[in-house]
Amino acid sequence: MRAAVRSGPRVVWRISCLRPGICVSRAACSGGRSTDDHTSGGTSESLDLGELSNEVLIGVTANGVEDGGKENSGLSDGFCHRRRRTEEIRLHADQLFEVLLQEGLDFSARLELDKLQLQMSTELVREVLLRILIFIDDSNKVRCAKLALKFFVWAGQQKDYKHTPNAYNLTLKIFSKCEELKAMWRLVDEMTQNGLPTTALTFHILISACGQAGMARKLVERFIKSKTFKYRSFKHSFNAILYSLITVDQYRLIEWVHQKMLLDGISPDVLTYNVVMCAKYRLGKLDQFHRLLDEMNKNGLAPDLHTYNILLHVLGKGDKPLAALKLLNYMRDVGCHPRVLHFTTLIDGLSRAGNIDACQYFFDEMVKKGCEPDVVSYTVMITGYVVAGEFDKAQVMFDEMISRGQLPNVFTYNAMIRGLCLGEKYDDACCMLKEVENKGCIPNSSVYRTLIAKLRSAGKDSEADEIIHRMEEKGYHAHLASRFRGYRRC
Repeated sequence: MRAAVRSGPRVVWRISCLRPGICVSRAACSGGRSTDDHTSGGTSESLDLGELSNEVLIGVTANGVEDGGKENSGLSDGFCHRRRRTEEIRLHADQLFEVLLQEGLDFSARLELDKLQLQMSTELVREVLLRILIFIDDSNKVRCAKLALKFFVWAGQQKDYKHTPNAYNLTLKIFSKCEELKAMWRLVDEMTQNGLPTTALTFHILISACGQAGMARKLVERFIKSKTFKYRSFKHSFNAILYSLITVDQYRLIEWVHQKMLLDGISPDVLTYNVVMCAKYRLGKLDQFHRLLDEMNKNGLAPDLHTYNILLHVLGKGDKPLAALKLLNYMRDVGCHPRVLHFTTLIDGLSRAGNIDACQYFFDEMVKKGCEPDVVSYTVMITGYVVAGEFDKAQVMFDEMISRGQLPNVFTYNAMIRGLCLGEKYDDACCMLKEVENKGCIPNSSVYRTLIAKLRSAGKDSEADEIIHRMEEKGYHAHLASRFRGYRRC
């Protein structure tokens, strides 16, 4: 396995170093992290900027909200009864949320909440907290943190109700989004004092908030030593921690946790290796990456679908299409059939290496092998052609995508609009931008920046001003609109 990743055209895949076995698949994630410049889309920001997301490579996702509650637990109850109960809970949650929003100097939300005389339940508390979480924006963070705390304290004092770990985690998520770090730590302390287990989600929320504040190692040490840390769905606590660290790009901390894990005598499993190998690759430590592959084999662990995904990413970025082809063939030989995810990861890597011909070859191979390309696959190809300056081929790929019933997402439009700009088809670019906005997608700021700058350069100031006006009117990257107004003809 090691030889295949290292070598170029002379690669010989060492079949003997991989033992056949059942490949255990974890749910693959086609989505990436959101940023300030993106709405939700079907692919990672990496299609426009940066690397393929770690979540895609190792098959994890971290949306920060647990499915908790009991409304689906009573399967013996009739469907109609469950539906009525769900509707009732949502109605009561709306009532509670509306009262909370009225909190102010002349209005005591606590008194009005008492007047409603609603019976608290896990589901109802969860619904209210979710409403607060969704309501948060840059202008109301302090207010939302206070509302969440007020409701959390009030609900915890109601008769026959006790907060669950899920309620704590949702409140932590709100504090995290509101950047209230001290409040987060106080809540975790309270959670522990009340005898409630801190979960893998608790850790993920905290590391996402504290990683940039220089508190990451302290946090990890606390959870490693914690006797109340529950890590449901993971083999052990170290995997739960590694899982969270990879989603927030804490590569050096992953190395440290891995060493602690070995010192504690805990044997890594396939997920452990996948995370640590991904970290080693991101850090540019390819020798250690290869040693881990050999170690994994010596320990009798067969690669899973996500191990292969990481290898294909490395081969693609290294512009080694022959090695990648041999790996794909080997995967089939051992019964681990490549999926759309694997082809897309490889194509994305080859695109970044500038080998657009190899991208098209593997895209065609994907179709031949019965893997139906999805929106992510098409977007990778379109982006590759745009970057290569072959916009006509990008347009053909876009048209094919539509004809096959695949709906473009915001990242597809980002690439197409950028390509239209580079091809000086400004009217088409403006029309596509309007189409995207009308669909509720918000292209990233670099798309607006490119289009506005190109329009200015072409002497189309009125068209550029119209786009800036729409940005201000609809609140799309409004904080950048004044800067865009300063653009002048080049």
